[in-house]
Amino acid sequence: MNAENTLCIVVDIQERLQPVLFEAEYAAERSRIMIQGLQALGVPLVLTEQYPKGLGKTIPSVQLLLKDVPVFEKTQFSALIPEVKAVLQEKNIRNVILVGVEAHVCMLQTVRDIRALGLEVYVPFDCTTSRNPANKENALQQMRGLGAVVSNTESILFTLLGDAKHPAFKTVSKLIQ
Repeated sequence: MNAENTLCIVVDIQERLQPVLFEAEYAAERSRIMIQGLQALGVPLVLTEQYPKGLGKTIPSVQLLLKDVPVFEKTQFSALIPEVKAVLQEKNIRNVILVGVEAHVCMLQTVRDIRALGLEVYVPFDCTTSRNPANKENALQQMRGLGAVVSNTESILFTLLGDAKHPAFKTVSKLIQ
């Protein structure tokens, strides 16, 4: 996994979902750290929004970080919509990092669909949640069963860094403190 063969999909971190999610603020903050770290490492990102007319736009604290990132609206639960699939193919992506909500619906279905393409999927457990914490835990188990790597923000960022001599090391280190 490196910046050239990896893409991050930010899945549905939206205004009307946040109030009903378990530990939503924590997951959103961890997602912000992940996004900033990936940007420092040069990893491309895309953003999906599930039916924004009903669920609102991406929350402002995340949206601020993603000003120049493609935003794709969707109604299907999986984030692997044609537009995202086109980005995966165009950039020759082999690894996908998923952050967002809900773990047991959109995230799980996205893992399933990306794994079906033969790509590796990394899900930082601290960057996802569900309304019910039991649903999140069950989803993470199912993701592992599908072959996804359930990890955490720090591990994924340091895997991408690979070496303390990496030019982004200090930036990433400051983010995770």
